[in-house]
Amino acid sequence: MSEELRAAIIQDDDTGRVLMLGWMDEEALQLTRSSGLVHFFSRSRQRLWQKGETSGNTLRVVEVILDCDEDAVIVRARPDGPTCHDGATSCFTPWLWRKILQREASASTDSYVVKVLAEGSSLAARKVGEEAVELAVAALSESDERVVSEAADLWFHTLLLLRSRGLDPAAVEDELRRRER
Repeated sequence: MSEELRAAIIQDDDTGRVLMLGWMDEEALQLTRSSGLVHFFSRSRQRLWQKGETSGNTLRVVEVILDCDEDAVIVRARPDGPTCHDGATSCFTPWLWRKILQREASASTDSYVVKVLAEGSSLAARKVGEEAVELAVAALSESDERVVSEAADLWFHTLLLLRSRGLDPAAVEDELRRRER
């Protein structure tokens, strides 16, 4: 390929969340503008591709903004489903959520995540209740280290509960943003 690639940052038009980073050559940029769907140039496959061509999770273009040197672009888009190949809303997903998705995908019978998710929302909900009580007790009478430990347990099990319901933590963030208005 003789043409230069430009970094293309994809941003959710509704939330402002950065969804992913891809690469565009001039042809990908023109296809993105003309089709209304985001296209990239794959450096590994050395070809153009449309986001969602296999998953169906396309990105509908709202606005294309080139930087002052025209060597980078922001595409404001509306996603039709999760953006990341692992099923997350964004490729810039917090470490713990990504770890939960990886463990779930492993389907390992030794994985605590897999076991809890196999039981469904009822087990995850019970664990959230237990961990919430343990955190409250620790906050009233135990060390800061214990409070942090119990908060970690509650956070982890809350994420498991969301996953058991097919929800992404980004939905919680969106709800909190909505309340701020």
